[in-house]
Amino acid sequence: MAAQRSGGTITVYGAAASGSVAVEAALTLLGIRYRLVEGATWQDEAARTRVEPTNPLRQVPTLVLPSGDVMTESAAILVWLTDQHPDAGLAPAPADLRRGQFLRWMAYVSSAIYALHWIKPDPARVGAPESLRGAVVEAVHDRIAECWAAMDRQVTPGRFLLGDRLSVLDLYVAVVSRFGPWRNRFYAAAPQMAPIVRRVDADPRLADLWRRRFPFAPGWEG
Repeated sequence: MAAQRSGGTITVYGAAASGSVAVEAALTLLGIRYRLVEGATWQDEAARTRVEPTNPLRQVPTLVLPSGDVMTESAAILVWLTDQHPDAGLAPAPADLRRGQFLRWMAYVSSAIYALHWIKPDPARVGAPESLRGAVVEAVHDRIAECWAAMDRQVTPGRFLLGDRLSVLDLYVAVVSRFGPWRNRFYAAAPQMAPIVRRVDADPRLADLWRRRFPFAPGWEG
């Protein structure tokens, strides 16, 4: 889909403490300046209205590129950014033997984990009444913990998930693991990945971003 051009700057429709923060983290590491249009679309009709002309699903993150083209879907955006900037080393190159696992887990986090959060604001999306919202959210969180545990059993990490170099997969897991059922349960379900997300949390290049966009407030781990 094409949209109105935004000069030479990427426009990011995003929200604090959301999946867009992983994209913002990648842009930060790449040294790419961007214009942020803030709005929590899952709770703010005005935010949904702002993003709708570029993304009919009215969701964040949504990127408008300098060409006017639109990118949506956090995993796709992150992979696309690494392909546009291969020298940054934020993903294995196409010929790298780790590339298959990189793509596998990017898609897995997106489809098996992140996508489940879409259910939580409105249980009617899966045919459940509002009166059962608490039970639906609990079931979603249980399933997410199971999925993190399944991933943890199948990865062979080094300092980071794909070896000794940080990738956008690490950024993605670090951000998404901060959503419900929150980090303490993630640590228990995914003990191999626990030190890796803590390492991403502590990356000094991202300290200002975390402070502004996803602060480590007291009790943030759940």
